[in-house]
Amino acid sequence: MRILLVEDDQALGEGIRTALKPEGYTVDWLQDGKSALHALSEEAFDLAVLDLGLPRMDGLQVLKHLRAAANPVPVLVLTARDSTADRIKGLDAGADDYLIKPFDVAELKARLRALLRRSFNRPQPALEYRGISLDPVSHEVNYQGQTITLQRKEYLLLHELLAQPGRVMSRDKLQQALYGWGEEIESNALEVHVHHLRKKFFPELIRTIRGVGYLVDKA
Repeated sequence: MRILLVEDDQALGEGIRTALKPEGYTVDWLQDGKSALHALSEEAFDLAVLDLGLPRMDGLQVLKHLRAAANPVPVLVLTARDSTADRIKGLDAGADDYLIKPFDVAELKARLRALLRRSFNRPQPALEYRGISLDPVSHEVNYQGQTITLQRKEYLLLHELLAQPGRVMSRDKLQQALYGWGEEIESNALEVHVHHLRKKFFPELIRTIRGVGYLVDKA
């Protein structure tokens, strides 16, 4: 799952990014509103965590532009503006959830999980597919009752594919989900991860669509 974090407080931004990375998220971090709007308009994210008090463009304006362009990315507003009027403005502008600073990191993680479940229309967090069970909360992956150990990128790739069975995922989309900005990507890295997942589960798990990308067939 790829998240855009938009927060101009250096310490808070570093803290959030550090806390979310072990949860299986690829976190890209920006610190001003204009850059955030450009990134959200040009690239695909599964979620956005958006501060309101941002330089160059206020977070509320970012949100309004985003929704005016019919961009459906779920947005969690993260702000110190705690009045009822401010919360109403944020929600009316298109925020999907609203979390007041200071906050507990565990609550932030829970709210992000809830937004992801809603965005994929899934009442339960666990993904089940042909004997595979993937729990995004514990990061535990089982196959036919046995625990399977996955590297972080393998886990991210499996989660991305199982979350949307039957949908062809392009190479670019998958690489964006696995690698944050500035991370080195080997030319055959995606193929290597796919190969490892097929070996750990079964060869037919992931189907290659030549010239496009990969998909997991509907169960």
